[in-house]
Amino acid sequence: MDDRTKLFKALADKNRLRILKMLEVRPLCVCEIREILNLANSTVSQHLAILRDAGFIYDIKDNKWVNYHLNKRTDDDVAYALLMVLQNRSFDDDVYRKDAERVHQVDRNILCNL
Repeated sequence: MDDRTKLFKALADKNRLRILKMLEVRPLCVCEIREILNLANSTVSQHLAILRDAGFIYDIKDNKWVNYHLNKRTDDDVAYALLMVLQNRSFDDDVYRKDAERVHQVDRNILCNL
């Protein structure tokens, strides 16, 4: 699949858009994203793989967690421009605002030890 198709495929799903908006607040692990989206770990992991493959996010291992970050330093001008559009206020709605509030409330130390 060519790179441009990957970019737009990654943005073609509401949950992936929600993940990108949540990662604007702070890096998150799979269990935190799972808790906010109320999805299975495997589904969240699949969404993250698509976003990572498109170059929108990257991950860093931190002890027992893998933290997912927005890739604001991408060399792909189109991916960077799309991330900037997503950060625009026009993408703020109730769903994204509620997700951002939940990002501040989730605690991986509780969630990931269940």
